[in-house]
Amino acid sequence: MFIFIVATLLAWIALVNSAPVALTHSGDVTFFPPGLGACGKINVASDLIVAVSFEFFNGFGPQSNGNPVCGRKIKATASGGKTVTVSVEDKCASCAQFDLDMSPGAFDQLADERVGRLHGVTWHLL
Repeated sequence: MFIFIVATLLAWIALVNSAPVALTHSGDVTFFPPGLGACGKINVASDLIVAVSFEFFNGFGPQSNGNPVCGRKIKATASGGKTVTVSVEDKCASCAQFDLDMSPGAFDQLADERVGRLHGVTWHLL
């Protein structure tokens, strides 16, 4: 039993240490109508929230509610220099690893919604 506990603890430490936290990432940004997110909170369009890819989200652990990435802040910068700080509240099923899917309120701080998709947005966890 002791070996199982130690092995589990070491695996968890390795997983947390491998999570991409201190890096600057680049990807596309889209927007979605929020509701009940993977982190267990209900959000509305004006909330400054983001859904990250399944791959990025699950890099912090397999669980949804209570995942260590839930509530973490991300600062995103569009190519024109506009920035927004958002809170991770959901997973994005159609996102590539470093794409972000924002609430309309957050997306609006980077560009007009008529743009639809922003390319080359850089971002990092705070």
